[in-house]
Amino acid sequence: MPTTAGRDVRFLDPAVIARLGSMELKARTVVEGFLSGLHRSPYKGFSVEFAEYRQYLPGDDLSTLDWKVYARTDRHFIKKFEEETNLECHLLLDVSASMAYRGGAPMSKIEYGSVLAASLAYLMNRQRDAAGLIEFDEKITARLPASARPGHMHAILLALEKIVPGSRSNLGRPLHQLADALGKRSLVVLISDLLDDPDGVVKGLKHLRFRGTDVIVFHILDPYELQFPFEQAARFRDMETQEEVMAVPGSVREDYLERMQARIAFYRRELGLAGIDYCQLETSQPLELGLMAYLMTRHRAL
Repeated sequence: MPTTAGRDVRFLDPAVIARLGSMELKARTVVEGFLSGLHRSPYKGFSVEFAEYRQYLPGDDLSTLDWKVYARTDRHFIKKFEEETNLECHLLLDVSASMAYRGGAPMSKIEYGSVLAASLAYLMNRQRDAAGLIEFDEKITARLPASARPGHMHAILLALEKIVPGSRSNLGRPLHQLADALGKRSLVVLISDLLDDPDGVVKGLKHLRFRGTDVIVFHILDPYELQFPFEQAARFRDMETQEEVMAVPGSVREDYLERMQARIAFYRRELGLAGIDYCQLETSQPLELGLMAYLMTRHRAL
C-alpha cells in the first residue's frame, strides 16, 4: 500500500476497492480506513473531530477548549457550534461516454469517479454537511438536492451504484446552470476527465467562483491517457463521437504527451488564478488522496 510523502498514512489500492460489493461498502471502507489512518498520523486535525472542532485562535473563549483532545493531539481545539459545521456541498459527476474508458487501471474513470463521489458523500455525512449529487453529460441528467436528512446519503449511494455512461460532454452548460441556481454559501466538487473545450470549462467554473461558491476540481484520467504506452499500429476510436483514426503510436506519442501535459498545465494555471482548487488523479491512485484534497479545501472554506 502506498504512503503519502513518507508520512505513516497507508492507503488502499483501488484494485481492492473495485472488488468490494455495494457502493456503500466501498465508501465506508475508504472513509473509515482514511480516518483511522489520520488518527495515527501527523494529520490529526483532519480526523473525525474535524466536523466538531476547530483549532484554537487568539480571542476564542477559553471555556470552549477541549482538554481531552489536547491530551491526545498536543494541540488546542475548541468545540464548534452546530451552525459552524454545516456546509452545502454539491457533487458534480461527469457521466459522459468518455468517462467509461478503462485502460491501465482496475476501474474505469466513471467507476473511479463514482466511488470517489460516494466516499466524499459518506465523509460529508460524517461531518454533518448537506450533500447533493448532480450527474451530467451534455446536460444535467439527474439531480439530488443537497440535504443532511437521515437517509439522504443512502439515496446518493444508490444513485451512484446505478450510474451508466451517457452521451457527449458539454461541461460548460451544466456549470452555468448550477451557478445561476445556487443561492447561498456552498461548495461544488467537480469530478470529470475534463475532455471538453478547456476555455468553456474554465469559463463555467469561473462563473461558479464569481457567484461566491467554493470549488474543487478532481481531474480524473486513466494511466494510459497519461502514458500512451501503446506499441502496435491500431485504430483509436473517440468514445463520444465514434470517430476513428489509424495511427502508429511511435510516430504520435511525443506530440500526444505534449498536448496532454499542456492541457493539464492550462487547467492547473487558470483554475489556480481563479481561486479554484485543482487535483489531478489517476484511476490507479488511492481514492484517499481525493479525500485529503477535499478536507484541505473544506478547511479553508470554513
